[in-house]
Amino acid sequence: MKNNFLLLCCCFSIIAVSQNGYWQQHVDYIMDIDVNVDDFTYDGEQKLVYTNNSPDSLTRVFYHLYFNAFKPGSDQAVVEDFILFEEEDWGDVSIASLTQDGDVVNYVIEETILEVDLHTPIAPGEKTTLDMRFFVKTPAILQRSGKNSKDGVAFSMSQWYPKLCEYDKEGWHANPYIGREFHGVWGDFDVTINIDKNYTVAASGYLQNPELIGHGYATLKEGVNHKDKISWRFIAPNVHDFSWAADPDYIHDKIEMSDGPTMHFFYKSNVDYRDHWENFQTQTTEIMQFYSDYVGEYPYDQYSVIMAGEGAMEYAMCTFIEGYTHGHYRDLLEVTAHEIAHTWFQFLLATNESKHAWMDEGFTSYIESVCINEILDEGYYKPSNRWAYSSYFRWANSGIEEPLTTHADRFTHSSGYWMSAYSKGSIFLSQLGYIIGEENLKKTLRKYFKDWSFKHPGPYDFIRCAEKVSNLELDWYLMDWCQTTKTIDYRVSSFLELDGRTTIQLERVGEIPMPIDIKITLTSGQELYYNIPLTMMRGNKPLKEETLLKSWSWAKPYYSFEIPHNLIKEIIIDPIGFMADVSLSNNSIR
Repeated sequence: MKNNFLLLCCCFSIIAVSQNGYWQQHVDYIMDIDVNVDDFTYDGEQKLVYTNNSPDSLTRVFYHLYFNAFKPGSDQAVVEDFILFEEEDWGDVSIASLTQDGDVVNYVIEETILEVDLHTPIAPGEKTTLDMRFFVKTPAILQRSGKNSKDGVAFSMSQWYPKLCEYDKEGWHANPYIGREFHGVWGDFDVTINIDKNYTVAASGYLQNPELIGHGYATLKEGVNHKDKISWRFIAPNVHDFSWAADPDYIHDKIEMSDGPTMHFFYKSNVDYRDHWENFQTQTTEIMQFYSDYVGEYPYDQYSVIMAGEGAMEYAMCTFIEGYTHGHYRDLLEVTAHEIAHTWFQFLLATNESKHAWMDEGFTSYIESVCINEILDEGYYKPSNRWAYSSYFRWANSGIEEPLTTHADRFTHSSGYWMSAYSKGSIFLSQLGYIIGEENLKKTLRKYFKDWSFKHPGPYDFIRCAEKVSNLELDWYLMDWCQTTKTIDYRVSSFLELDGRTTIQLERVGEIPMPIDIKITLTSGQELYYNIPLTMMRGNKPLKEETLLKSWSWAKPYYSFEIPHNLIKEIIIDPIGFMADVSLSNNSIR
């Protein structure tokens, strides 16, 4: 019932926004694959119904063929500087046939992109059906996907099928794959996986007829006797990707949440860290509930945490997590919190993370830190993402920082991607809370999810939500923090005590202007708090005990104010530490 309501709401939402000029494409997949567990290959058939909701007539379409990245000479091999030495470990996707509405079409494969010349253009508002037969050779485990992971999982199948590229108001996004980020088309998936009967399959979507499958999904119906293979059919509604994993030694546990989805856990029975995968399940349900309360309700009826892949990665209605490198309980819990948070920012909001990786990785990292602090009741002194500030300070002072707007695949330094997308992206949110107030930040996240889930929002969509909630002008923050490598640096220049009053002078040393919180401690121990708004904010955040001072223009490097006190012990800028000031040594004076 929840799922039907979800689809109905999404349909009405898409219709409503399309009337205001918003549109997005839609694609429905029906796939049937036959898996050979001996050589890790599979034959596949795909029927794809593509709906062109754009105002443009389309003469071509493009598909991602991700596994073609995993062979010598590919863009992935060159950029990431690796070679799979054994040919048996190379990946490969080959197309046996492709038709459009029954007519054969011409196509060419350029490494990880399949370019298709349509037989008949797809007019605005029209649909077309693309039928494909394909063959896949699964690569060794690398960049999240492949065969025989370090945990011994046989199949970690993400980016495993020919996937239609996204077309939006910016045109086609047929980016060659080098192992980083993704952007996909919303649609419904109907996937049948025919595989050896001894294998348990974990996947996106809802298993159909689980009583005929068993394997921990349901009690096997009496009289059912599988022969060589089982046909596992999954339906995943209104998602933009589909992933699965399979292994003959999976343990499959389930927890029914009282106010949330059924949580599925798949993990190997023969690993040393098995007890962690048994013990962290209850706290995983707490993580899921936290995000539903903090950002917005999880809209599906199930979610799976799957021991699979390399590292960790989020997918539709599930996540792959490598147990081998997360063998410590705390590490496993933190990475699980991170990957589940991706469900909201990557799979429900679905920003183009290739162009705006910080809106996925950064927002996810911020929420993860808040979540862990909350569910473990650790009471960290805010901000809870202090690690992000430390990383960013090193990066900003390195001299090689690149803007957040850099495409995820094209950072000059690999560390630049990680520092920017994760650390600086996380600070974007915590620092926004400093600018507009913590409660307004929480309201902004909930409004963002409510207004933009299932719609591929971009940076300005988010900042407009923050502006509407706070009634402040914030485009300056988005531009300076995300489109430049300018930094924040404020200094307490001096103070002068005279006739029972004190004049204090501040200086903006860095190029990014900010509103300023000031704490003044008198020798008596009394603490005084002041707030200096930034003029171009056209207002100020909600204040508690702070005294509001006149605003400070971004063009003026100096600012003075007077207080009716003397005997100053200390003056400090941003006493809690939410502002990412790159030179903290000059933030206070005694």
